[in-house]
Amino acid sequence: MPDFVIVGGGVYGCGVAWQLARQGLEVLLLEANSIASGASGGLGKRGVRANGRDPRELSLMQMAYDIWPTLHEELDGITGYERTGHLLLFERESDFLQAAARIWLQNQKGIPSRLVEKEALQEMEPYMSEAVLAALYCPKDGVADHTATTHSLAQAARRLGAEIRERTAVTGLERQGDRVTAVFTNTGERISVSHTVLLLANRSVPELVQDHLALTLPIWWWLPQVMLTDRVDPMPLRHLIGHAHRVLAMKSNPGGEIMISGGWRGRWNPNSQKGETQPDQVAGNLAEAVTVYPCLAGIGVKEATADRWETETIDNIPIIDRLPGADNMIIGTGWSGHGWAISPAVTRLMAGWALSGQQPALLRPFGYGRFL
Repeated sequence: MPDFVIVGGGVYGCGVAWQLARQGLEVLLLEANSIASGASGGLGKRGVRANGRDPRELSLMQMAYDIWPTLHEELDGITGYERTGHLLLFERESDFLQAAARIWLQNQKGIPSRLVEKEALQEMEPYMSEAVLAALYCPKDGVADHTATTHSLAQAARRLGAEIRERTAVTGLERQGDRVTAVFTNTGERISVSHTVLLLANRSVPELVQDHLALTLPIWWWLPQVMLTDRVDPMPLRHLIGHAHRVLAMKSNPGGEIMISGGWRGRWNPNSQKGETQPDQVAGNLAEAVTVYPCLAGIGVKEATADRWETETIDNIPIIDRLPGADNMIIGTGWSGHGWAISPAVTRLMAGWALSGQQPALLRPFGYGRFL
């Protein structure tokens, strides 16, 4: 009987499995598909970004800043982490209204931040449109390879004795009183739990919670679009790029392409049972990028995908909590745009919570009770 059963083989499931296995505990991770097959895998890299984050996440990001640079050494695996700095661009005078307040807050929370005005910004990003007036700059932000990092976490957990079963979906929970005593799988197996269940399967969490605890999580699913351009030489981007009002995020890819994203959407094809891109969304996202970097006019799209479900909460930050009726279960879901960069910090805190039973102060803002 495992001490800890973890549901979900993304960055959170694999990260918590690794943290618990480091303590010599018996850990079983169950993944319905394969490691990093959901939102923790896919095209390109992800931003490791504090700039512009929800204020409730900034202390976690400060903690994550200290972990990311040496995480590959701890894992003896690839993370693809690179500290590039992040520029949040302003094109409208109205966007300056919050800039000073945000800079003050981010610096208060240990996130070095400063305003870069037009002349200095053109030196930092010489290919950028002159319509950009200024930017909020966080030099400690960067990027990492989400697929590689998630696999490295899984491999490190396995080396320490964690058991990881792929193609094993959790279909139900068994409860006695206010404790989860077992999980049921699609193979017909009943797996007893001696200590704690960590429900970290992202999209599956709301349904399991609704079915077995009769609780509603204010979450929905969507398919974010990601694209890579053809190779660009010279590479015009020197930093991770975000924008104050355009639906746009940009980063350079190791192959010389530019990754463009930011919130444009795909759609679900019920016949193929896959997420697909939409031509107008691809064109719209590319047009935003060309507006900010005119040198990209006429650039081709090498690849565009919208095949990975994301979950989003009504107030845009994740839910990380124990729930009424399941005192020995911790859930994590609703990570869209708010999970990747802070994951090394949150998984460490979640593992400590699972062991001690004491909720970390840094995770209290993410509790389910905020909706009640």
